[in-house]
Amino acid sequence: MTLKIVIDPAGTSAPFEQLRTQISAQARAGTLPVGYRLPTVRGLAGDLGLAANTVAKAYRALESDGVIETRGRNGTFIAAAGDAAEREVAAAAQAYAERARRLGLDREAASAAVDDALRAEYAK
Repeated sequence: MTLKIVIDPAGTSAPFEQLRTQISAQARAGTLPVGYRLPTVRGLAGDLGLAANTVAKAYRALESDGVIETRGRNGTFIAAAGDAAEREVAAAAQAYAERARRLGLDREAASAAVDDALRAEYAK
């Protein structure tokens, strides 16, 4: 198993976002298994021709999302966090459903709002 990242300098999303998205997708797909040790920030930055701060920003976002975990000087690893991400999304969905009901939306209108938001988000 190896980390395969391609940064498109002409891409529509920022390099840190491209990095975050690709690592997250590979972790979800199992291409990068739980416990896989990621390169150091400086090492990956050098390999990809990015600034260390760019890679650090992506790693911070991935850690915040529960995709990776940093174990101090031992390194950064893919976390067993698929469940954590699913729990967070389920909690957000529950909060949304409660709020939509309190605002008087019926199920169809609340669902349509979510569909519209997802379409817009994934079209980016």
